[in-house]
Amino acid sequence: MTDQPTPSLAEGVAEVVAANLPAVDPLTVAPAQPGSPHVLSAFAGAVRADVDGVPGCVVICIGQELVDTLAASPLGNLDLAAAIQPALDAAAGRLGGRARAAERLDVEAEGFTITTVVGDEFTTVPVIGTGIAAAILLPQVTLDRAGAPIAPVSAAAEPAGASSAGVPDSPAGLSAEPFVPAFGAVPPVVRGLEMLHGVDMEVTVELGRTRMTVRDLLALTPGAVLELDRAAGSPADLLVNGRLVARGEVVVIDEDFGLRVTEIVDAAAAV
Repeated sequence: MTDQPTPSLAEGVAEVVAANLPAVDPLTVAPAQPGSPHVLSAFAGAVRADVDGVPGCVVICIGQELVDTLAASPLGNLDLAAAIQPALDAAAGRLGGRARAAERLDVEAEGFTITTVVGDEFTTVPVIGTGIAAAILLPQVTLDRAGAPIAPVSAAAEPAGASSAGVPDSPAGLSAEPFVPAFGAVPPVVRGLEMLHGVDMEVTVELGRTRMTVRDLLALTPGAVLELDRAAGSPADLLVNGRLVARGEVVVIDEDFGLRVTEIVDAAAAV
């Protein structure tokens, strides 16, 4: 592996990922270390994205707290890949490329290994919150071809007490296997929906619905009028991830449509 620029570049990528991951408390970046095929054993999920303009990909391993929070959200089981997409976008930008759509890795699939995704040589950078929150995996080919090296991560950016807590100051001092994060023994503090406050959600306003045959759909022309299953003046539905959360009336703001919320739908009634 490359001795000097690779850890600095990897930690720089990890810093922008940490700034874009859903979290209640600020996240800090631990020193980069050689990748281990056992890294996924410390995490509850993983998301990857290919990077246009740079060979290879970026993988972000996610801790149990965020995975559980997304699954238990009152808005329904939120998609992990969608929640991590902004962090992958930031990582790709730091590498000089553009991230494609994120996909969640099926780590439970028979025969799955992380090396089939990132290759035999890769770098891992832990991201620390209350315990270990995430880890960024960067293939060596990605780091080698990502452009000029950046400045090393400053000491202030490293988690306080990292060396005394068991994280060596140098990546060379870490054992490649098995991967056991130094902060893994810290029990997670479950804080629920607070973690998701910064997650972008796709919100849809629905005026109504109808059913049509294929013949009628193919016969549509400009000027055709569709009759919806809702009377004029009825409230429109506000949907998040396809789940009904509120109703309201359509308004016009300057030259754009808007929705004035008149009712918040009870979570049990929306199921």
